[in-house]
Amino acid sequence: MKQKLVVLTGAGISAESGLKTFRDSDGLWEGYDINDVATPEAWERNPALVQEFYNMRRKQVLEAEPNAAHYALAKLEEKYDVTIVTQNIDDLHERAGSTNVVHLHGIITRSQSSKNPRLTYPIKGWELRMGELCRLGSQLRPHVVWFGEMVPMIEPAAKICSQAEVFILVGSSLAVYPASGLINYVPGNVPRYIVDPKIPAVYGVPDLIKIEEKATIGLPVLVDELMK
Repeated sequence: MKQKLVVLTGAGISAESGLKTFRDSDGLWEGYDINDVATPEAWERNPALVQEFYNMRRKQVLEAEPNAAHYALAKLEEKYDVTIVTQNIDDLHERAGSTNVVHLHGIITRSQSSKNPRLTYPIKGWELRMGELCRLGSQLRPHVVWFGEMVPMIEPAAKICSQAEVFILVGSSLAVYPASGLINYVPGNVPRYIVDPKIPAVYGVPDLIKIEEKATIGLPVLVDELMK
């Protein structure tokens, strides 16, 4: 039986593939206020703008390539039973070869019904057009969790973390709730590693093994150690 290894990844791992996050220093995401493009209210006000914004983000995702950190995590499956829980909406983990990825905030390469979020569809190419409807007749929107929406995968993710025998946190500032609380579900007696150029303050979690490097440098080194 392989040991259960759980990885929680955040925006930092995708940033090294050139994908910006909404948490830039100016508070904008690609020049847009998140309240105008990443909330249910924004969709109500101007669905065409939201659709266009996510079409551009999807195009960027499809043009991006997995980096050394993504490939290092995929390599872990040779020795461990790996589950990646990611806050990211891109598909770079999958393209690097990881086979068990839980997307907390959805995935941009799929669409979902405006009426029933459980109705999802793959998107061919990068463009989702206004007028494309689900089988219930409602407009298809990006399959992403917007600010102010429930995070349906948080409970399954908490259960996964509670079963970890090895835990790695990479590329996350632990600033996004409720994902930031997942580390507290990890059993206290298992090895816990954190890889980030700026290690965030993690309260109530003793014995964290800290690797203060960006993901593409720190993660391959850690993976080589874990594979021994």
